[in-house]
Order: sequence, then structure tokens, then C-alpha cells
Amino acid sequence: MHKSLILAAGAGNAWALKPNNEPIQPIEPAQIAEPAKVELGKQLFFDPRLSKSGVISCNSCHNLSTGGSDNLPTSVGHNWQQGPINSPTVLNSSMNVAQFWDGRAKDLQEQAGGPIANPKEMAFSHQQAVAVVSSIPQYREAIQKTYKTDKVTIDAITDAIAEFEKTLATPNSRFDRWLKGDQQALTQTEQDGYQLFKETGCVACHNGPAAGGNSFQKMGQVEAYKTENPAQGVAGLTGKDVDRFKFKVPTLRNVELTYPYFHDGAYWKLEEAVDVMARLQLGRQLSADEIGKIVAFLKTLTGEQPSFALPALPPSAADTPLPQPFH
Repeated sequence: MHKSLILAAGAGNAWALKPNNEPIQPIEPAQIAEPAKVELGKQLFFDPRLSKSGVISCNSCHNLSTGGSDNLPTSVGHNWQQGPINSPTVLNSSMNVAQFWDGRAKDLQEQAGGPIANPKEMAFSHQQAVAVVSSIPQYREAIQKTYKTDKVTIDAITDAIAEFEKTLATPNSRFDRWLKGDQQALTQTEQDGYQLFKETGCVACHNGPAAGGNSFQKMGQVEAYKTENPAQGVAGLTGKDVDRFKFKVPTLRNVELTYPYFHDGAYWKLEEAVDVMARLQLGRQLSADEIGKIVAFLKTLTGEQPSFALPALPPSAADTPLPQPFH
């Protein structure tokens, strides 16, 4: 288990406060230090040839047109297999303390390699992915220029994808503009919702620039969460019962776009999700009016979505391994 995950598991009530003492801070625009890596990673993110079928890309489950997720309870994998867990948004994912719901990947690069080799997701292997990328002259040339090596490796592939994903920040939400001093950015109802969000205790877990993603908490602190999803959370890594149903707290940034909610994708309405969290995590029974105000606030966390031209993917070569969509 990664050290960062262990440290984060007990960090539920701590956050760094900005000068005006707000528990949530603005998201800043992404800074691109290595544009060539980002451009290569963008192509690979959208390239379905990294899957056995030649149909599934990173964008299939982390669709940048729908808030960086796929708006399904669990994703559809190779041969229409049902995925094991809800697909988290890729937007602002560089702010996460670790990746995946259980934190098994320490960073975005490690995460990028996971679905490629997962038989229920992209159903490839790292060796096959390398063979495909190696066979395409434009990819070979880009990796040679960017990584100063003639050899294509899975590390280069996943590093490039991670560098692209780091650019997927969503700054300038109405809430961020309000934090920065624009008092007209939020309505009174939305400001009341934010005050309720704080007073109810939601900020104990949903804090920092991403309003979450920086700690692990047990799902069902006050009342047990009932689900048919078999995921055990961190316990699946540690084998410890104390870690059962302990999951990474999801970001609330762009939350109105990333339904359905929770690790099992069981709740489609934001109002229902707020009600469940208040009761199960905080022991609070909120009124419909209170829930409505909190939901109004949550919708102000939607920021500017990534905007760029879709990448033109290089064509396969004569020796590029063929896809196997029906195997």
C-alpha cells in the first residue's frame, strides 16, 4: 500500500486554509511545461488501438465531452463486459492523493497502465500496446524526439498520457470567481448552500482546490451503506476489515456532470446523493429546502471544460497488429 495512501487515510479533518479561511480554494489553470509530451499523450488518450478490440480508448470511460466520465454506473469493457466500479472523472485528477477508488495507483502514470492490461477493460497487455505503438512510424518518431530514445516503452506511453491528463484542469468556475472576490458570481441561494455545506460538515472531507480527492474515508460512517457492488475499497489492498468500504473521497468539481454517483454509481440525482451523504456520513436529516440549496452551490463548482481540437491519429502501418473486436 502506498505511503501517500496510508497518510491520507487519516487526514479527513485537515485542510490548508487560504487567507480568507475558506476550506475550498480556487483551481488554477494548468501549466504546460512539456508541450510535446502533452500532444503525444493527447493522441494516445484518444487512440483505441491501445485496446484489444481497437474500439476502447481512455476517452471511452473518461469522456471529455461528459465531464471526464462516462455517465454509467460502471463502465462497459471488452466484449461488453461490465466494469467493476464507477469510472471517476479524469478532470482535475492530478490533484488526487492517489488514483482509483482504492488508491492502488500512486499517480496518473501508474493509473494509465492499469486499464490497458485489465481483461475487463481494454483487455490488452503492455507488451501488445508497445507493439502497436512501435509499429506506427509517427509515434516512434514522436517518442524518439520527446524521450530521446529509439525504444518505445510502456513507461513512455503512460507518461505521455499522464502529462496530457495533468492539463485537464477546470478553472474559473463561478464559485472560484466568488472566492476571488466577485460577489456577484453566486446568487444568495448558492451562497446559502455553501454555508449549509460547511455547517453540515461536508467540508471535513470535501476540501482543498478539488473539493475532495485528498483523503480516504469509510462509506457509511453513521449508517451502513447498502450496495450490491462487491468492491471492498482499501480493504481489497490491505486485507484489513478496518479498511472495508474505505474509498478515496471523490472530487466535487464538475459534480453536476459526473452522474451517477458513488463507487457503485447507484444514485443518478445530485439531490439523492446529498441526502445519502448527509444521513450516512454525518447523521443529518436535511430538509428538501436545505438539499436544494446545497445542490445549487454544488453546481457552481462546474469550471471551464478542456477545449482543444480533437487529435488526428497517425495511420496504422502494414505491420501494425490488427484489432480483435470479437475475441
